[in-house]
Amino acid sequence: MFRSRTSRVRAVVALLAMAASSAMAQGPQRRQPTPNDTLKSPEVSTDRKVTFRIYAPKASEVTITGDWIAQGLGEGGKLTKDDQGIWSITVGPLPADFYSYAFNVDGVRVVDPKNAMIKQGVSSLESMCLVPGEDAAFEETKDVPHGEIRIDWYRSNVLDTLRSMHVYTPPGYDGSNAKYPVLYLLHGGGDEDSGWSTIGRAGFILDNLIATKKAVPMLVVMPNGSMPRPANAPPFTPGATPSPEARAAMEQAANRFTDELLKNVIPFVEKNYRVVADRDHRAIAGLSMGGGQTLRVVTTHPDEFAYAAVWSAGVGRDPAAFEQRASSFLNDAPRVNRMIKLFSISVGDKDTLAFEGSKTLDSLLEKHGIKHEMHTSAGGHTWINWRHYLKDYASQLFR
Repeated sequence: MFRSRTSRVRAVVALLAMAASSAMAQGPQRRQPTPNDTLKSPEVSTDRKVTFRIYAPKASEVTITGDWIAQGLGEGGKLTKDDQGIWSITVGPLPADFYSYAFNVDGVRVVDPKNAMIKQGVSSLESMCLVPGEDAAFEETKDVPHGEIRIDWYRSNVLDTLRSMHVYTPPGYDGSNAKYPVLYLLHGGGDEDSGWSTIGRAGFILDNLIATKKAVPMLVVMPNGSMPRPANAPPFTPGATPSPEARAAMEQAANRFTDELLKNVIPFVEKNYRVVADRDHRAIAGLSMGGGQTLRVVTTHPDEFAYAAVWSAGVGRDPAAFEQRASSFLNDAPRVNRMIKLFSISVGDKDTLAFEGSKTLDSLLEKHGIKHEMHTSAGGHTWINWRHYLKDYASQLFR
Protein backbone atom coordinates (compact mmCIF):
# COMPACT_ATOMS: atom_id res chain seq x y z
CA MET A 1 0.00 0.00 0.00
CA PHE A 2 2.84 2.37 0.84
CA ARG A 3 4.38 1.88 -2.63
CA SER A 4 1.00 2.44 -4.35
CA ARG A 5 0.37 5.75 -2.52
CA THR A 6 3.90 6.94 -3.29
CA SER A 7 3.39 6.13 -6.95
CA ARG A 8 0.20 8.17 -7.08
CA VAL A 9 1.90 11.15 -5.44
CA ARG A 10 4.74 10.92 -7.94
CA ALA A 11 2.28 10.81 -10.80
CA VAL A 12 0.48 13.94 -9.55
CA VAL A 13 3.79 15.80 -9.13
CA ALA A 14 4.80 14.80 -12.65
CA LEU A 15 1.53 16.10 -14.09
CA LEU A 16 1.92 19.41 -12.24
CA ALA A 17 5.45 19.76 -13.51
CA MET A 18 4.31 19.08 -17.07
CA ALA A 19 1.56 21.70 -16.72
CA ALA A 20 3.99 24.27 -15.34
CA SER A 21 6.45 23.53 -18.14
CA SER A 22 3.72 23.93 -20.73
CA ALA A 23 2.61 27.25 -19.22
CA MET A 24 6.20 28.54 -19.22
CA ALA A 25 6.58 27.52 -22.83
CA GLN A 26 3.45 29.39 -23.80
CA GLY A 27 4.52 32.47 -21.78
CA PRO A 28 2.35 34.65 -19.54
CA GLN A 29 -1.04 35.72 -20.78
CA ARG A 30 -0.70 39.35 -21.78
CA ARG A 31 -3.55 41.84 -21.86
CA GLN A 32 -4.13 43.75 -25.02
CA PRO A 33 -2.46 47.19 -25.00
CA THR A 34 -4.69 50.27 -25.02
CA PRO A 35 -4.05 53.91 -25.97
CA ASN A 36 -4.07 54.64 -22.22
CA ASP A 37 -0.71 52.88 -21.82
CA THR A 38 1.26 55.69 -23.48
CA LEU A 39 -1.07 58.56 -22.65
CA LYS A 40 0.53 61.68 -21.18
CA SER A 41 -1.38 64.24 -19.14
CA PRO A 42 -0.86 67.05 -18.52
CA GLU A 43 1.62 67.98 -21.25
CA VAL A 44 3.16 71.47 -21.03
CA SER A 45 4.62 72.85 -24.26
CA THR A 46 7.45 75.34 -24.59
CA ASP A 47 4.95 78.11 -25.33
CA ARG A 48 3.23 77.39 -21.96
CA LYS A 49 0.11 75.85 -23.49
CA VAL A 50 -1.14 72.87 -21.51
CA THR A 51 -2.85 69.82 -22.98
CA PHE A 52 -4.98 67.66 -20.68
CA ARG A 53 -5.98 64.14 -21.73
CA ILE A 54 -8.02 61.28 -20.32
CA TYR A 55 -8.85 57.84 -21.75
CA ALA A 56 -12.59 57.28 -21.49
CA PRO A 57 -13.81 55.44 -24.62
CA LYS A 58 -17.30 54.81 -23.25
CA ALA A 59 -17.93 58.35 -21.97
CA SER A 60 -20.48 60.63 -23.60
CA GLU A 61 -19.06 63.95 -22.36
CA VAL A 62 -15.89 65.08 -20.56
CA THR A 63 -15.25 68.59 -19.27
CA ILE A 64 -12.50 70.24 -17.25
CA THR A 65 -12.39 72.97 -14.62
CA GLY A 66 -9.24 74.71 -13.40
CA ASP A 67 -8.26 77.65 -11.23
CA TRP A 68 -6.86 79.50 -14.24
CA ILE A 69 -10.50 80.16 -15.21
CA ALA A 70 -11.34 82.09 -12.01
CA GLN A 71 -8.09 83.98 -12.49
CA GLY A 72 -9.25 85.13 -15.91
CA LEU A 73 -6.35 83.41 -17.67
CA GLY A 74 -8.22 81.10 -20.03
CA GLU A 75 -11.16 78.83 -20.59
CA GLY A 76 -12.10 75.32 -19.55
CA GLY A 77 -15.10 73.44 -20.87
CA LYS A 78 -15.60 70.42 -23.09
CA LEU A 79 -12.87 68.06 -24.24
CA THR A 80 -12.81 66.55 -27.73
CA LYS A 81 -12.78 62.78 -28.25
CA ASP A 82 -10.64 61.07 -30.91
CA ASP A 83 -11.19 57.69 -32.58
CA GLN A 84 -9.10 55.92 -29.91
CA GLY A 85 -11.28 57.06 -27.02
CA ILE A 86 -8.89 59.76 -25.82
CA TRP A 87 -10.45 63.05 -24.76
CA SER A 88 -8.25 66.16 -24.86
CA ILE A 89 -8.21 69.94 -24.55
CA THR A 90 -5.43 72.51 -24.84
CA VAL A 91 -5.55 75.71 -22.78
CA GLY A 92 -3.31 78.73 -22.58
CA PRO A 93 -0.72 79.91 -22.94
CA LEU A 94 -0.78 80.23 -19.15
CA PRO A 95 1.56 82.32 -17.00
CA ALA A 96 4.23 80.32 -15.19
CA ASP A 97 2.61 78.99 -12.01
CA PHE A 98 1.05 75.96 -10.31
CA TYR A 99 -2.53 75.15 -11.28
CA SER A 100 -5.23 72.85 -9.93
CA TYR A 101 -7.84 71.14 -12.07
CA ALA A 102 -10.30 68.25 -12.27
CA PHE A 103 -12.18 66.36 -14.98
CA ASN A 104 -15.90 65.71 -15.07
CA VAL A 105 -16.71 62.45 -16.86
CA ASP A 106 -20.43 62.02 -17.53
CA GLY A 107 -21.28 63.94 -14.37
CA VAL A 108 -18.62 62.34 -12.15
CA ARG A 109 -15.81 64.58 -10.92
CA VAL A 110 -12.46 62.76 -11.18
CA VAL A 111 -8.78 63.58 -10.82
CA ASP A 112 -6.36 63.03 -13.70
CA PRO A 113 -5.43 59.31 -13.54
CA LYS A 114 -2.14 60.04 -15.32
CA ASN A 115 -1.02 62.69 -12.84
CA ALA A 116 0.27 61.77 -9.38
CA MET A 117 0.33 65.37 -8.09
CA ILE A 118 -2.75 65.59 -5.87
CA LYS A 119 -4.28 68.25 -3.64
CA GLN A 120 -6.72 66.84 -1.10
CA GLY A 121 -9.50 68.65 0.69
CA VAL A 122 -12.04 67.76 3.33
CA SER A 123 -14.17 65.79 0.88
CA SER A 124 -12.61 66.19 -2.56
CA LEU A 125 -9.43 65.79 -4.58
CA GLU A 126 -7.89 67.85 -7.37
CA SER A 127 -4.91 67.36 -9.65
CA MET A 128 -2.05 69.85 -9.87
CA CYS A 129 0.39 70.83 -12.59
CA LEU A 130 3.30 73.23 -12.99
CA VAL A 131 3.85 75.59 -15.88
CA PRO A 132 7.53 76.41 -15.32
CA GLY A 133 9.06 79.81 -15.84
CA GLU A 134 10.62 82.81 -14.13
CA ASP A 135 7.33 83.96 -12.58
CA ALA A 136 6.99 80.61 -10.77
CA ALA A 137 10.59 80.52 -9.50
CA PHE A 138 9.56 81.67 -6.00
CA GLU A 139 7.50 78.48 -5.46
CA GLU A 140 9.44 75.86 -7.42
CA THR A 141 11.54 73.06 -5.95
CA LYS A 142 15.03 74.54 -6.22
CA ASP A 143 18.55 73.46 -5.28
CA VAL A 144 18.63 75.32 -1.97
CA PRO A 145 18.66 74.15 1.68
CA HIS A 146 15.24 72.73 2.49
CA GLY A 147 13.25 72.65 5.67
CA GLU A 148 10.80 69.94 6.68
CA ILE A 149 7.03 69.59 6.72
CA ARG A 150 6.03 67.62 9.81
CA ILE A 151 2.61 66.26 10.74
CA ASP A 152 1.70 66.41 14.41
CA TRP A 153 -1.30 64.81 16.08
CA TYR A 154 -2.60 66.35 19.28
CA ARG A 155 -5.56 66.08 21.60
CA SER A 156 -8.11 68.89 21.15
CA ASN A 157 -9.82 69.71 24.42
CA VAL A 158 -12.10 72.15 22.62
CA LEU A 159 -13.43 69.52 20.21
CA ASP A 160 -12.77 66.42 22.35
CA THR A 161 -10.98 64.58 19.56
CA LEU A 162 -7.61 64.05 17.92
CA ARG A 163 -6.59 66.69 15.39
CA SER A 164 -3.61 67.11 13.08
CA MET A 165 -1.51 70.08 12.03
CA HIS A 166 1.29 70.50 9.49
CA VAL A 167 4.38 72.33 10.70
CA TYR A 168 7.20 73.71 8.55
CA THR A 169 10.58 73.89 10.26
CA PRO A 170 13.28 75.92 8.48
CA PRO A 171 16.59 74.53 7.19
CA GLY A 172 18.98 73.78 10.04
CA TYR A 173 16.28 73.55 12.71
CA ASP A 174 17.36 70.15 14.06
CA GLY A 175 21.04 71.08 14.23
CA SER A 176 20.45 74.34 16.05
CA ASN A 177 19.56 75.48 19.56
CA ALA A 178 18.01 78.70 18.29
CA LYS A 179 14.43 79.71 18.99
CA TYR A 180 12.30 80.83 16.07
CA PRO A 181 9.32 83.10 15.41
CA VAL A 182 6.09 81.49 14.21
CA LEU A 183 3.60 82.19 11.42
CA TYR A 184 0.19 80.58 11.94
CA LEU A 185 -1.11 80.04 8.41
CA LEU A 186 -4.80 79.21 7.84
CA HIS A 187 -6.43 77.54 4.83
CA GLY A 188 -9.83 78.16 3.25
CA GLY A 189 -13.19 76.41 3.29
CA GLY A 190 -13.25 72.85 1.96
CA ASP A 191 -9.55 72.31 2.71
CA GLU A 192 -7.68 70.94 5.71
CA ASP A 193 -4.22 71.24 7.21
CA SER A 194 -2.41 69.74 4.19
CA GLY A 195 -3.61 72.45 1.79
CA TRP A 196 -0.85 74.99 2.37
CA SER A 197 1.89 72.36 2.00
CA THR A 198 0.53 70.89 -1.27
CA ILE A 199 -1.14 73.35 -3.64
CA GLY A 200 -0.06 76.22 -1.36
CA ARG A 201 3.66 75.33 -1.78
CA ALA A 202 4.34 76.99 1.59
CA GLY A 203 7.46 74.95 2.41
CA PHE A 204 9.11 75.65 -0.94
CA ILE A 205 8.15 79.34 -0.84
CA LEU A 206 9.79 79.70 2.59
CA ASP A 207 12.84 77.66 1.53
CA ASN A 208 13.43 79.98 -1.42
CA LEU A 209 12.86 83.17 0.56
CA ILE A 210 15.16 82.08 3.39
CA ALA A 211 17.88 80.95 0.96
CA THR A 212 17.96 84.41 -0.63
CA LYS A 213 17.64 86.15 2.77
CA LYS A 214 14.31 87.67 1.75
CA ALA A 215 12.72 86.18 4.86
CA VAL A 216 14.03 85.34 8.31
CA PRO A 217 13.98 81.65 9.33
CA MET A 218 10.64 80.88 10.96
CA LEU A 219 8.25 78.07 11.76
CA VAL A 220 5.01 77.95 9.80
CA VAL A 221 2.17 76.20 11.62
CA MET A 222 -0.73 75.09 9.40
CA PRO A 223 -3.62 73.86 11.59
CA ASN A 224 -6.87 72.29 10.47
CA GLY A 225 -9.36 75.14 10.41
CA SER A 226 -12.32 73.05 9.25
CA MET A 227 -14.44 72.73 12.37
CA PRO A 228 -17.06 69.98 12.82
CA ARG A 229 -20.59 71.36 12.64
CA PRO A 230 -22.12 71.81 16.12
CA ALA A 231 -24.74 69.16 16.82
CA ASN A 232 -27.33 71.78 17.78
CA ALA A 233 -26.82 73.92 14.66
CA PRO A 234 -30.09 74.46 12.77
CA PRO A 235 -30.13 74.14 8.98
CA PHE A 236 -29.00 77.23 7.09
CA THR A 237 -29.48 78.07 3.41
CA PRO A 238 -26.61 80.12 1.89
CA GLY A 239 -27.86 83.53 0.75
CA ALA A 240 -30.88 83.44 3.05
CA THR A 241 -31.28 85.65 6.11
CA PRO A 242 -30.38 83.44 9.07
CA SER A 243 -32.80 83.03 11.94
CA PRO A 244 -31.70 84.20 15.41
CA GLU A 245 -31.07 80.56 16.32
CA ALA A 246 -28.98 80.01 13.19
CA ARG A 247 -27.07 83.24 13.78
CA ALA A 248 -26.26 82.17 17.36
CA ALA A 249 -25.10 78.77 16.14
CA MET A 250 -22.92 80.39 13.46
CA GLU A 251 -21.38 82.67 16.09
CA GLN A 252 -20.68 79.67 18.31
CA ALA A 253 -19.09 77.77 15.42
CA ALA A 254 -16.91 80.76 14.49
CA ASN A 255 -15.65 81.06 18.06
CA ARG A 256 -14.67 77.39 18.16
CA PHE A 257 -11.66 77.94 15.91
CA THR A 258 -10.45 80.86 18.01
CA ASP A 259 -10.62 78.62 21.09
CA GLU A 260 -8.94 75.76 19.23
CA LEU A 261 -6.05 77.97 18.10
CA LEU A 262 -5.43 79.71 21.43
CA LYS A 263 -6.13 76.82 23.79
CA ASN A 264 -4.73 73.86 21.85
CA VAL A 265 -2.67 74.70 18.77
CA ILE A 266 -0.43 77.46 20.12
CA PRO A 267 0.24 75.73 23.47
CA PHE A 268 1.16 72.51 21.64
CA VAL A 269 3.59 74.35 19.36
CA GLU A 270 5.19 76.29 22.20
CA LYS A 271 5.63 73.11 24.25
CA ASN A 272 7.02 70.91 21.47
CA TYR A 273 9.04 73.30 19.28
CA ARG A 274 11.80 75.81 19.95
CA VAL A 275 9.89 79.03 19.40
CA VAL A 276 9.89 82.50 20.94
CA ALA A 277 6.61 82.47 22.85
CA ASP A 278 5.50 86.10 22.77
CA ARG A 279 3.37 88.40 20.65
CA ASP A 280 6.27 90.08 18.87
CA HIS A 281 7.32 86.72 17.43
CA ARG A 282 3.85 85.54 16.40
CA ALA A 283 2.13 86.22 13.07
CA ILE A 284 -1.16 84.99 11.66
CA ALA A 285 -2.60 84.94 8.14
CA GLY A 286 -5.44 83.18 6.39
CA LEU A 287 -7.23 82.92 3.07
CA SER A 288 -10.99 83.00 2.49
CA MET A 289 -12.49 81.13 5.48
CA GLY A 290 -9.07 81.34 7.11
CA GLY A 291 -9.07 85.07 6.46
CA GLY A 292 -12.34 85.36 8.34
CA GLN A 293 -10.89 83.28 11.16
CA THR A 294 -7.80 85.51 11.23
CA LEU A 295 -9.98 88.60 11.46
CA ARG A 296 -11.99 87.14 14.34
CA VAL A 297 -8.88 86.04 16.24
CA VAL A 298 -7.14 89.39 15.86
CA THR A 299 -10.16 91.54 16.73
CA THR A 300 -10.91 89.50 19.86
CA HIS A 301 -7.28 88.92 20.92
CA PRO A 302 -5.11 91.70 19.48
CA ASP A 303 -2.55 91.12 22.24
CA GLU A 304 -1.60 87.68 20.82
CA PHE A 305 -0.15 88.60 17.40
CA ALA A 306 2.14 91.39 16.16
CA TYR A 307 1.38 90.65 12.49
CA ALA A 308 -1.93 89.81 10.80
CA ALA A 309 -3.00 89.31 7.18
CA VAL A 310 -6.51 88.81 5.82
CA TRP A 311 -6.56 87.39 2.29
CA SER A 312 -9.70 87.18 0.12
CA ALA A 313 -11.99 87.79 3.08
CA GLY A 314 -13.62 90.72 4.78
CA VAL A 315 -16.82 92.02 6.26
CA GLY A 316 -20.13 90.58 5.08
CA ARG A 317 -23.47 92.20 4.31
CA ASP A 318 -23.91 93.65 7.79
CA PRO A 319 -20.98 95.98 8.59
CA ALA A 320 -22.86 97.31 11.64
CA ALA A 321 -22.91 93.82 13.15
CA PHE A 322 -19.14 93.54 12.63
CA GLU A 323 -18.58 96.96 14.23
CA GLN A 324 -20.61 95.88 17.24
CA ARG A 325 -18.86 92.54 17.57
CA ALA A 326 -15.38 94.07 17.14
CA SER A 327 -16.10 97.30 19.03
CA SER A 328 -13.41 96.84 21.68
CA PHE A 329 -10.85 96.42 18.89
CA LEU A 330 -12.09 99.20 16.60
CA ASN A 331 -12.59 101.74 19.38
CA ASP A 332 -9.12 101.38 20.87
CA ALA A 333 -6.98 102.33 17.89
CA PRO A 334 -3.99 103.71 19.85
CA ARG A 335 -3.55 100.43 21.75
CA VAL A 336 -4.15 98.25 18.68
CA ASN A 337 -1.70 100.26 16.59
CA ARG A 338 0.99 99.83 19.26
CA MET A 339 0.50 96.06 19.42
CA ILE A 340 0.04 95.13 15.76
CA LYS A 341 3.07 96.06 13.68
CA LEU A 342 1.52 95.02 10.36
CA PHE A 343 -2.14 94.52 9.48
CA SER A 344 -2.62 93.82 5.77
CA ILE A 345 -5.56 92.99 3.52
CA SER A 346 -5.16 91.43 0.05
CA VAL A 347 -7.77 90.52 -2.55
CA GLY A 348 -8.05 89.95 -6.29
CA ASP A 349 -9.91 92.44 -8.47
CA LYS A 350 -11.93 89.59 -10.02
CA ASP A 351 -12.76 87.96 -6.67
CA THR A 352 -16.55 87.95 -6.75
CA LEU A 353 -16.67 86.26 -3.33
CA ALA A 354 -14.51 88.66 -1.35
CA PHE A 355 -13.69 91.86 -3.23
CA GLU A 356 -16.54 93.98 -1.84
CA GLY A 357 -16.15 92.57 1.67
CA SER A 358 -12.43 93.33 1.63
CA LYS A 359 -13.11 96.92 0.57
CA THR A 360 -15.65 97.25 3.37
CA LEU A 361 -13.10 95.99 5.89
CA ASP A 362 -10.56 98.49 4.55
CA SER A 363 -13.08 101.33 4.96
CA LEU A 364 -14.02 100.33 8.50
CA LEU A 365 -10.41 100.11 9.65
CA GLU A 366 -9.74 103.49 8.05
CA LYS A 367 -12.83 104.95 9.74
CA HIS A 368 -11.66 103.82 13.18
CA GLY A 369 -8.02 104.78 12.74
CA ILE A 370 -6.59 101.24 12.65
CA LYS A 371 -3.31 101.31 10.73
CA HIS A 372 -3.29 98.77 7.91
CA GLU A 373 -2.34 98.11 4.31
CA MET A 374 -4.77 97.34 1.48
CA HIS A 375 -3.48 95.44 -1.57
CA THR A 376 -5.52 94.67 -4.68
CA SER A 377 -4.03 92.20 -7.14
CA ALA A 378 -5.27 90.87 -10.46
CA GLY A 379 -7.34 87.71 -10.55
CA GLY A 380 -9.89 85.89 -8.46
CA HIS A 381 -10.46 83.63 -5.49
CA THR A 382 -7.63 81.18 -6.20
CA TRP A 383 -4.42 79.68 -4.86
CA ILE A 384 -2.67 81.49 -7.71
CA ASN A 385 -3.10 84.68 -5.69
CA TRP A 386 -2.68 83.23 -2.21
CA ARG A 387 0.79 81.84 -2.88
CA HIS A 388 1.91 85.30 -4.00
CA TYR A 389 0.33 86.84 -0.90
CA LEU A 390 2.30 84.42 1.29
CA LYS A 391 5.57 85.29 -0.47
CA ASP A 392 5.03 89.02 0.00
CA TYR A 393 3.81 88.72 3.60
CA ALA A 394 6.52 86.33 4.84
CA SER A 395 9.21 88.68 3.56
CA GLN A 396 7.89 91.44 5.88
CA LEU A 397 7.69 89.41 9.08
CA PHE A 398 9.85 89.64 12.19
CA ARG A 399 12.18 92.31 10.84
